[in-house]
Amino acid sequence: MKNLFSIIIPVYNVEKYLRECLDSVLMQNYTEFEVICVNDGSTDKSLNILNEYKTKYNNLIVIDKKNSGTAAARNEGMRAAKGEYIWFVDSDDWILPDALSVLDEKLKANHPEILCFNGKLKYESNGKEEEDTGVTENNLNGWEYYNKYALTSRKFHFVCVVLRLYKREFLLKNNLFFESGIAHEDNLWVPKVMYYTNSVDCIPHTLYVYRIRSGSKMQTFSEEKIFDIIKVANKLSDFFIPKADIDKTTVYREIAGEYFTVYMSPKADVYGKDYSKVKQLINWSSFREVSVYPRHKRIYKLLKVHPIAFRIYIKMEQMLKESR
Repeated sequence: MKNLFSIIIPVYNVEKYLRECLDSVLMQNYTEFEVICVNDGSTDKSLNILNEYKTKYNNLIVIDKKNSGTAAARNEGMRAAKGEYIWFVDSDDWILPDALSVLDEKLKANHPEILCFNGKLKYESNGKEEEDTGVTENNLNGWEYYNKYALTSRKFHFVCVVLRLYKREFLLKNNLFFESGIAHEDNLWVPKVMYYTNSVDCIPHTLYVYRIRSGSKMQTFSEEKIFDIIKVANKLSDFFIPKADIDKTTVYREIAGEYFTVYMSPKADVYGKDYSKVKQLINWSSFREVSVYPRHKRIYKLLKVHPIAFRIYIKMEQMLKESR
């Protein structure tokens, strides 16, 4: 029987959470799926847990590799996958019991290249849950979907990859693998995916639970992660600036924001406000090109003068906003 779904789970030092994630996936009331767990060089008991589950479930594939990051682990899973659709699941999160049945029912009517659904946040510190607002829409292409929802305020950032199914052949045909060796790889991957996508459907069902861990890598800053924001902005600029077949206003707004956010606290505080470091990394000609909004044009010019001028401008903006 051909699998409809390939669920790809990168695993790195998550022994505390891994069983809950695996149980939520492997105990679905559905059968046409495979689970590919990529152990990314874990040093705790994660691999032992994976091997234990592998003896119980014949649809579980375990790949053990040297540590090289989430992007490389996802890519390894994509290359091994056989299902029609890929679902990336994080190993400290979980999915709801009927998730695959809900998705299967939707796909009986239509087979878009991307199928979007909903999720909720679960805070480890206090058990609080926050559910996102669902979107119901069909027959969009990827760029229409991106321009309509990329800047919409929601609980989940638009680039969160776990709230979508992706048709495997579509990803492979367009060579849409994740960029390894950088943080914020989702910020780079998702806009490019949307550029190539011909069909997107959205359902309002909540199918995914995203755990907010205290002190997790996604909740903390480091110099390397901050500087990788610039690298992502440079790479997005390199990809989108030459494109002449789309409206680039929204993606340019996002890229420009990535460039100047590294000059703002708390990010600037992490690298000691040594602006020479970020100045060397930024592709300034790209920054100028993507600064199409009047505010972004002003910010670009202020940063070219001196970062202090920019910070004064931001402070004045805040004071004006508070006075209203």
